[in-house]
Amino acid sequence: MELFSFALDFVLHVDKHLEAFVRNYGLWVYALLFLIIFVETGVVVMPFLPGDSLLFVVGAMCGVGLMNFPLSVGLLLAAAILGNQTNYAIGRHFGSRVFKWETSRLFNKAAFDRTHDFYERHGGFTIVAARFMPFVRTFAPFVAGVAKMNRARFTFFDVTGGVLWVAGLITVGYFFGNMPFVKANLDKIIWAMILIPGLIVLIGAWRSKHQQKRRHLQGHPHQP
Repeated sequence: MELFSFALDFVLHVDKHLEAFVRNYGLWVYALLFLIIFVETGVVVMPFLPGDSLLFVVGAMCGVGLMNFPLSVGLLLAAAILGNQTNYAIGRHFGSRVFKWETSRLFNKAAFDRTHDFYERHGGFTIVAARFMPFVRTFAPFVAGVAKMNRARFTFFDVTGGVLWVAGLITVGYFFGNMPFVKANLDKIIWAMILIPGLIVLIGAWRSKHQQKRRHLQGHPHQP
């Protein structure tokens, strides 16, 4: 329970934690950020780590001179791409066995199924779009590996999505993160960055399930 409270506090007040870490440990902050982004995108059992909000705050830190903008973008882009590549390789290794796994503390089968449905409908675009969706971001490369997407094709979408996600959010944070209104409402903005993409995913999953059920009923009409 204490670990959950700490994780929630870190996510919602990432600006304060990150600024304190920068001031106390200097360049070590880059190693910490690389690890967080790599683990969130590369380890399928770690979908709860901060992503969007963290990148936004990194941009804000760059905007006031506490961090280096080109170094932050380059290093975290490398972490995001390598994380996805690792996750893809893990999914490809385990393959169809994943469909037999049950939900546990280490593997969220429901999140995997929702991401798989999204992937089935949108293919490679999922890898790009998922960068901006919590939970789906972690499962999308894993699902692509399970589905055995061509490695070169996956890498194209991986790099494209990584550039848009990392460079895009850090740049937005750089220009807007230190505006008085944004700083005063950062906690609400972080909640929005977490909840809105999540709601989009849930609505998409519900629609997909509803459509599948309707197709099933159409294919098996009631026999009198």
